Amino acid sequence: MAPPILKLDDIFLSFGGTPLLAGANLQVEPGDRICLVGRNGSGKSTLLKIAAGLVEPQTGEVFRHPAATVRYLEQAPDFAGYATVQAYAEAGLGPGDDPYRVTYLLSHLGLTGEENPNDLSGGEARRAALARVMAPEPDILLLDEPTNHLDLPTIEWLEGELQKTRSALVLISHDRRFLEKVSTATVWLDRGQSRRLNQGFAFFEAWRDQVLEAEELEQHKLGKEIEREEHWLRYGVTARRKRNMRRLGALQDLRSKYRGHKGPQGTVQATVTDAQESGKLVIEAEKITKAYGERVIVAPFAIRVHRGDCIGLVGPNGAGKTTLLKMLTGQIEPDSGTVRLGTNLEIATLDQKREDLNPEETLAHYLTDGRGENLLVNGEQRHVTGYMKEFLFQPEQARTPIKNLSGGERARLILARILSRPTNLLILDEPTNDLDIETLDLLQEIVAGFSGTVILVSHDRDFLDRTVTSTIAPANPDAPDGRWIEYAGGYSDMMAQRKGAQEEKKRADKAEKARSADNGSSAAAPKAARGKLSFKQKFALENLPKEMEKAQAEIDRREREMADPTLFSKNPTRFSTLATELEKLRASITQMEEEWLELEMLREELEG
Repeated sequence: MAPPILKLDDIFLSFGGTPLLAGANLQVEPGDRICLVGRNGSGKSTLLKIAAGLVEPQTGEVFRHPAATVRYLEQAPDFAGYATVQAYAEAGLGPGDDPYRVTYLLSHLGLTGEENPNDLSGGEARRAALARVMAPEPDILLLDEPTNHLDLPTIEWLEGELQKTRSALVLISHDRRFLEKVSTATVWLDRGQSRRLNQGFAFFEAWRDQVLEAEELEQHKLGKEIEREEHWLRYGVTARRKRNMRRLGALQDLRSKYRGHKGPQGTVQATVTDAQESGKLVIEAEKITKAYGERVIVAPFAIRVHRGDCIGLVGPNGAGKTTLLKMLTGQIEPDSGTVRLGTNLEIATLDQKREDLNPEETLAHYLTDGRGENLLVNGEQRHVTGYMKEFLFQPEQARTPIKNLSGGERARLILARILSRPTNLLILDEPTNDLDIETLDLLQEIVAGFSGTVILVSHDRDFLDRTVTSTIAPANPDAPDGRWIEYAGGYSDMMAQRKGAQEEKKRADKAEKARSADNGSSAAAPKAARGKLSFKQKFALENLPKEMEKAQAEIDRREREMADPTLFSKNPTRFSTLATELEKLRASITQMEEEWLELEMLREELEG
């Protein structure tokens, strides 16, 4: 095992009241890819800041290897003193670092580098900060919610970059698919303490459930032991006083341990307040268009949304998802075409910018609209503090200004308000931003079980796969031109349909090319020579599948070797060699598949 380059041991930190961190540990070795998970407010970001040296713990030991470079992705980057984004990103480079890395990263993150930092949106600021911390390829990269405000193509690109980086990673994210693809170890922060699983996030939830079940069983055993001791105290035969006092002291310790046990942080309990049922047809759009100047946002697009549909909108930032969403819900008028809304619609909207929040307003005032201490939920009067508890807010937070809440708490507050109001059409624009995984699970259950209609915009692939019944995406995702297509199913279904369409087009193009080549040579070729493959073509047609099988076996062998999570740290040269060989083998299989397909189509045509 390689020596750690970063180690946090028995970290304690409290801001008064219940400690935020009480004995938390984190150890990072070269090549580690650790995801840090836990509920909102469990101290994940604070632990990351301690690792970066930005926050000092009250007690505990912090070790960073003197030669190790550390970079931390800030939630709110400080651009003071930088005229351009390029200058800001280059300031993160160390001696000997390649300045071209900054240009490469900025271009893939959708920035030119010439932007004025003061004019950046929140998402653009996050991208600039990513370029700054990734450019030096540090020994340790600490990333807090790196995918927030990134679109799907950029998230998938970032996954590839992090998979091949030499930096050790510690990252926090709510994006399940991202964590599954990037992480090889998981640290769970729960009730101030940490537990480590030496497997990626894909294995975390099953392991967490086992841990909690074992903990519940242990607590049950402790309760039974206390019952037996209390029975002995009341009815047992009196022994020597000294022995009895010792046993009585042990009972007091058991009771203290039992009472002091805090179970896992509660889960959000909520359901949608159903409104009167809407009409069967919710939205009907006919040939709607929208353009700003010469830029076409929506080319003629038509859709019918029926009661019970759950529709997802995906695409790169700037493609026009929010514009299309607002057109479909009647918030903005199309340039041409018509939008007709159904009857009895009660619409509730979660806006991605959270503009509905007044930072000076208290939680209670926001939830009740300033109408006293109660609110009506599903036809029942509820006290605001009781309703807040269902969303993991403490009663004392009722008078807290919204400006004091974290991003995740604000998202949860908006969700609490939306779900308290009658609705039959839910509009969710980037609902997963800042939510922890457990609250995401709840939102997924709400959306999946909602009897009304849902239209949502999201970059969370796992959330889309678990909820939506159809997906609207740009026809050309690499260069959106205003054309939109509706696909059946979730994100993975959409990608499979796109891949099938692309392969079908390739086959058609190759068949046309083969026909053209055959027609061009037929005039000169004698009739007797037509209708047959050459010996070389026949040999290739028969042997290419065998060669592909061999290549696939070699790929499988290398992938099994690379699956060892310690390989990178033990032998980085071997890891790099295997990765290069894998690329070559996959390219050769693709080439052989194309050659075999051309020959097979030619054979069918000649025989036909």
